[in-house]
Amino acid sequence: MKKKKINLRDLEPKKQQGEHSHDDGHNHGNGSAFKTYVPAIISFTMLIIGIGLDYFDVSFFKDWIRIAWYGIAYLPVGFPVVKEGWKNLIKGDVFTEFFLMSIATIGAFIIGEYPEGVAVMLFYAVGELFQSAAVNRAKGNIKALLDVRPKEANVFREGDYKSVSPEVVNIGEKIQIRVGEKIPLDGILLSEKASLNTAALTGESKPDSIQKEAKVYAGSINLESVIEVEVTNKFEDSSIARILDLVQNATAHKSKTELFIRQFARIYTPIVVFLAIGVTFIPYFFVDDYVFRDWLYRALIFLVISCPCALVISIPLGYFGGLGAASKNGILFKGASFLDAMTKINTLVMDKTGTVTKGVFKIKEVKAIDWKETEFMQYLMAMEEQSTHPIAKAILEYKSEGEDFEAQDVSEIAGKGLKGIVNSKTVLVGNKALMIANNIEVPAETENIVESIVLVAIDNKFAGYVVIADELKEDAKETIVKLQKVGIKNIMMLSGDKDSITQQVAKELNIENAKGDLLPEDKLNEVEILKNNPENKVAFIGDGINDAPVLAASNVGIAMGGLGSDVAIETADVIIQTDQPSKVVRAIKISRSTRKIVWQNIILAFGVKVIVLILGAGGLATMWEAVFADVGVALLAILNAVRLQRMSW
Repeated sequence: MKKKKINLRDLEPKKQQGEHSHDDGHNHGNGSAFKTYVPAIISFTMLIIGIGLDYFDVSFFKDWIRIAWYGIAYLPVGFPVVKEGWKNLIKGDVFTEFFLMSIATIGAFIIGEYPEGVAVMLFYAVGELFQSAAVNRAKGNIKALLDVRPKEANVFREGDYKSVSPEVVNIGEKIQIRVGEKIPLDGILLSEKASLNTAALTGESKPDSIQKEAKVYAGSINLESVIEVEVTNKFEDSSIARILDLVQNATAHKSKTELFIRQFARIYTPIVVFLAIGVTFIPYFFVDDYVFRDWLYRALIFLVISCPCALVISIPLGYFGGLGAASKNGILFKGASFLDAMTKINTLVMDKTGTVTKGVFKIKEVKAIDWKETEFMQYLMAMEEQSTHPIAKAILEYKSEGEDFEAQDVSEIAGKGLKGIVNSKTVLVGNKALMIANNIEVPAETENIVESIVLVAIDNKFAGYVVIADELKEDAKETIVKLQKVGIKNIMMLSGDKDSITQQVAKELNIENAKGDLLPEDKLNEVEILKNNPENKVAFIGDGINDAPVLAASNVGIAMGGLGSDVAIETADVIIQTDQPSKVVRAIKISRSTRKIVWQNIILAFGVKVIVLILGAGGLATMWEAVFADVGVALLAILNAVRLQRMSW
């Protein structure tokens, strides 16, 4: 599938055709904030002077001079809004905030409430300024990813390094990265070692020290010495391009709350407009001392209060803030809808290898019988040099002393192991079946070992064994404890590895429910059984191709972004860039905090609006209270949403 080029505009939320948004007619970038800043100062200064002249009842400040003064004060902040309202009106989109603000403020001028008319529009403009700052702050963590896109790559061609665009570098080519430069493409480290800053990808500021043949990812910064890397992915398939693509599409997946509020605002606004018309004229039939000007004033207050700014601004901003806070912590949600879904999770199912373990075999125990350990390992390593099995690689990492032995006439016995000659001695390396086939007695103690075990016989006598195990990730144990603390009581481990190994890892992690020896369809069946109970909201954490079906079937699929396969990452709803399972706990906390703030804003906005609407209809609230109920509540909601950027989890 062809990748789209990503630019700054792509990070803006996508709108459906005909959908009204608070962003219509307003680009809340730095340029827009600057344009609003000067008009707001002019209007504010003239308003303060006008109120002062009114207060001291200055003689010349009367009649047409007073009207002209406030009219000029109104224009810098009011004209753009009236113009936008008129444009939307022509398009048939009548009930917008621009229409409401225009009618309310122009109406205030008609009944002689000039300061109130200017004040409403001025505070609206100030609200726009605050909104611009808040939106820019919320988007800052995400847009910062654009800064890590490398602009060039030093590729080795025709006997020399040449600076080219990363897009034209091919898989298999060698690139050089100097100190302080960003790695332009994913690849394998050819140099002996490297120290990298991966904060842009993972959210972790601690330098990552790696050795030769380790994977490196585009966007990482080289810290210590000049390194060389063999390219493994084209630029459009690199880790940083993948992150940007996810970010680009994240805002398009709106949450149900966000969609509901937008739909609600479109119904609620015209209802309030007709109620305002009713407030103006219906009392004529029931009130003896009916005064049109008084009831029109109440209706105008009603209109100002009815503007759904606080909701339409703060809810998307809250979710965007949650997405930004998550990305800052190395967690990528593919949309606001998954932030919502994560808050409902009460059952967590996890894969074993690569999820809670490192997915790398290590020697756990060496037991030599009637041999010195170093000599025993020299025989074993000589044999394993002929094998490409992952277990052989783990054994060859053993640091032996003395000269290396060399194996000859090595043959592989299918399903059992290897047979060969080392130092004129016949050596057998493999499983119990190999030993039995050669009439070699195996000690009973090996029967109790559940991890992978390599048995060794030298000259037809059992010489010892090596236990190979996958290491737990450093934060695996604390993850389970923290998950239980945040209310995830039902935790299950499903693995394709041997059941005995799966049960042992589960026991180490204090997970009561675990199953091994599972095929991909078996994992899927287990998750479907859990989902059959409507009370269970299931999240699955995995990293392999075989996990893709379960990631897709679960309520929330979580993939490991570093070790994870491309298929798992594409299928998942949430990606953990650092491969740390503890980040799942952080993802849950961020999503819950986001939802909490969104609902705080909804309750605040509705609560204050309802109270002031009632007071306004009863003549107990002035235009100033209306301004607070509209712009003031919007500002409070924005400031509340911005708190997400300052929280720590």
